[in-house]
Amino acid sequence: MRLRKSNKGEPTGWKLLIWTAVAALVFGLLGIGELPEDMLRTSRNKLHTHPVSGDIVLVAVDDNSLRDIGRWPWPRRQFAEMITKLDEAGAKRTFLDIIINGRSTTADDKAFADALEKAGNVTLAVSPRAGMTGPQDKIDLLPPAILSEDAELGLINLTYNYQNAVWRIDYSRKAIGRMLPSFAAKLANADPRLSGEFIVDYSVDATTIPVIPAADVLNGRFDPKRVAGKDIVVATTYEGLGDKYFIPGLGRMPGGYVHIIGGETLKAGPTAYFGWLAPLLLALGVCWLAVRRFRPRGGLILSAAAIAVLAAPVGLEAMRLYVDITPALFALLIVGTNFAWRRWKTRGLVNTTSGLANLNALRANKTGHDQALIVARILNYAEIASALPAEQERQLVEQIVSRLRVGGPDRKLYEGDSGIFAWFEDANVPFGGHVEALYALFRNPARVDGQTVDLSISFGVEIGSGRSLTNRFASALVAAEEAAHDGLKWKFYDPEALEDVSWKLSILSQLDEAVDKGEVWVAYQPKFDLQQRKIVGAEALARWTHPEKGPIAASEFIAAAEQHDRIGKLTDFVLERAIAGAVAINRKQPGFNMAVNLSARLLGDKGLVLRLRAMLARHGLSPDQLTLELTETAELANSAIALDMLASLRALGITIAIDDYGTGLSTLEYLKKVPASEIKIDQSFVKTMLDNRSDLVMVQSTIALAHSLGRKVVAEGVENQSVLDALIDMGCDVAQGYAIGRPMSIDSLAKRVSSHRRSGAA
Repeated sequence: MRLRKSNKGEPTGWKLLIWTAVAALVFGLLGIGELPEDMLRTSRNKLHTHPVSGDIVLVAVDDNSLRDIGRWPWPRRQFAEMITKLDEAGAKRTFLDIIINGRSTTADDKAFADALEKAGNVTLAVSPRAGMTGPQDKIDLLPPAILSEDAELGLINLTYNYQNAVWRIDYSRKAIGRMLPSFAAKLANADPRLSGEFIVDYSVDATTIPVIPAADVLNGRFDPKRVAGKDIVVATTYEGLGDKYFIPGLGRMPGGYVHIIGGETLKAGPTAYFGWLAPLLLALGVCWLAVRRFRPRGGLILSAAAIAVLAAPVGLEAMRLYVDITPALFALLIVGTNFAWRRWKTRGLVNTTSGLANLNALRANKTGHDQALIVARILNYAEIASALPAEQERQLVEQIVSRLRVGGPDRKLYEGDSGIFAWFEDANVPFGGHVEALYALFRNPARVDGQTVDLSISFGVEIGSGRSLTNRFASALVAAEEAAHDGLKWKFYDPEALEDVSWKLSILSQLDEAVDKGEVWVAYQPKFDLQQRKIVGAEALARWTHPEKGPIAASEFIAAAEQHDRIGKLTDFVLERAIAGAVAINRKQPGFNMAVNLSARLLGDKGLVLRLRAMLARHGLSPDQLTLELTETAELANSAIALDMLASLRALGITIAIDDYGTGLSTLEYLKKVPASEIKIDQSFVKTMLDNRSDLVMVQSTIALAHSLGRKVVAEGVENQSVLDALIDMGCDVAQGYAIGRPMSIDSLAKRVSSHRRSGAA
C-alpha cells in the first residue's frame, strides 16, 4: 500500500508556513507569550544564581525600626541624623528610596538641608505619581527646593506587569527639563547619556544583599565597617508601608531590593535587549527547511531547533544579551504539531526505528494474497540491539535492509519487532537459489560505528493460500524458526503442521510422561581425537520415540522444555544415563569422557551441584570424565548467579564446554568470563568452511584463539574426510559428526570404541 503524500483539505507546505508566520507575528505583537516568557527567564536565572557584589547596603525601615523610632512618617530630622551618621561612618553615597514630599517644620527642613550639604553625597527620590502605569514625563513628587539644592535626584518609579514583577528599569528619563537617571543607573555609575530600558537580572540573589535596620543606624548600634566605602540605599521594608514587588523566584519583596538588583545588573556590565522578532525569523527559517527541504527528517529538525531556542538564551544571558523566545517556540510548535499529526496518521503503518513499513502495512497489502511470502529472522537481533543506542540500531537495520535488497533493489520490505523482516515474491518464479544467496551474504559480519557484529539469520517461506496474511505471516515465521532449529538456511511452511497444533499444546505434559514410561532414551555420538586418532568420548543426546507419532525431533521437544522451564527433569534423566554409560565404557577404555548438554536456565538451580555429586558417587565416575556443554548466551556471561554455579561445577572437577561457538556473542570478554576448558565450533561453520572463506577464517581463528587461552577445540558437524583432513592441518583437537559416527546406542558405542583401540577413523 502506498501512502499518499498529501490529502485534500490539508495545508500545503507554503500555506502552512504562511499561516504559521502570521499567527506567530500576532502572538508576538499582542504579547500573548508574556507569562511563559517570564517563567522561562525565571527558570534560566536559577541555573546561574549568584550573590551580590556587597558594594550596596540596604538600610531597612522595618517593623522593629518603626517600633523603636516612632510611627511613620518620620520627621526629617531623623533622616538628617541618619545621613550624618552614615557619612561619618564613611558611606560612599546615600540613596533615599523614600519620597521626601509633604509637611514639615522649618527646623526639621533646616537640619535636613544642613545634613545634605555636609554629606554632599546624597541622592533623593523623585517619581511621577502614576509611575507604575508606564512612561511619564510629568514629575509631581519632588522634594522641596530647599532640599534639592544640596542633593542629586534619581528616579524611583518602576513599571510592573500583571504579576507585580519589574522586569525592566529605565536608564534615565527626561523630566523637569533634564535627563534624570534611575536609582539603578546611578548605583552602577552607568553612562548618563544612556536612555531606554534594561532587563533586570534576577539571577542576582536578593537574599545576599547586606541589610542594616534603620534603628541600628540611628541608635549607633552598627559596625561602621559595614558601610564604609559602600553605597547605601535607605528604603522601607515594613509590609504595612506598601512598596512591594514580586521578585521572580523569591516572592514579594520591598522596592529597595529591586533598585539594588537593578544596580547590580548594570555593575556587571552593559546589557542589550533584542526583543522577539530576530528569534522568530530564525525559527521560521528552520520551519521552511523542515517543510520544504528536509521533510522526511522535519520532525527531528524541528525538535532540535526547539531545544536550541530553549537553550540559546542561557548562553546569551551569560553575555548580557536578552531575547524573547516564546513567539519562536510558538511557530515551531505549530509546524511540529502538523508533523506530529501527519505521523500519527501513519504511525500504525511505519516502524519508528527504521522508517520501513511495519507488519500492519503488510497485513493491509491487498496484492500480497497471490504472492509468496518470505520472512527473514535475525536470530541474535535482541542480543545485539540491547547493546546498541537507537542511532546505531538504525545503522544496523540499514545494513540488514541493504543485504536483503541485493538482487531486488526495489523490493518493498516490511519490518516487525526483534529483527523480523518480510517481503512478497512472485510465487511462479524459483527463488530458492536467491534466498540461499542472501543467507550467504549474512555470513559476513556487519559493521556498526566501527564495531564488528555477527548476524545469524534464517528464512521461512509460505507459498500462498487462501488464508489471511496474518496467518500466512505467522506460518512463514514458524518455518524460519524451524529452519534455525534444524540447522537449515531456509524452509517452506508445511500446511500439514496445522494438524499438529493440539500436539504442540500438550507436548510438555506428554514429555514428562514419556520420561517415566521409557519412551525417552539417550543416543551417543562419538568424539574423535585428531592427534591420537581414536575415539575419546561421546556426546549424550536425548531422543523421544512416540508410540503413535514415532521419532520426535529433539529441536522440537527440547526447545519447548527450555522455553517453559521444564528442562530439569529431562536433563537429570540424560545425566543419569550418560554417567552410567561412561562408567561402562571406562571399564574397557579408561579416560573416556562423556558430554551432556546443560541448559543455561538450570544454572540457577541451587540443587544441581548436589544432584550431580550424588550421581557421580552412585555410579563411581570421576568428575573429570564428565563434560557439561552450554550454548553461549548473554544471560550466561552477565549473570553472577550463573557464573558462581559454573565455578562450583569446576570446583567439583567437571569440565565446562561452550557449545555452538560462533552463533552467539563470540567475544574475548565472553571467553574470559565463562570458565570453560573446551570450545565447540558450531556445525554451521564447519560444514561449509571449504566452500566459504569467511567460515574457514572463523574456524581457523577460533582454533588459534582457544589454543592461546589454553582451551581444547571440538569441531562438530564433520561430515566428510576432506573437512576432517583440513581440521587436522589446522591443529584442531577433537572432531564430531557423521564422518566419525552417527548417534547410536550405548552398546553400539562400546563396540565402536573397542574397534578403534588399535585403528584410526575410516
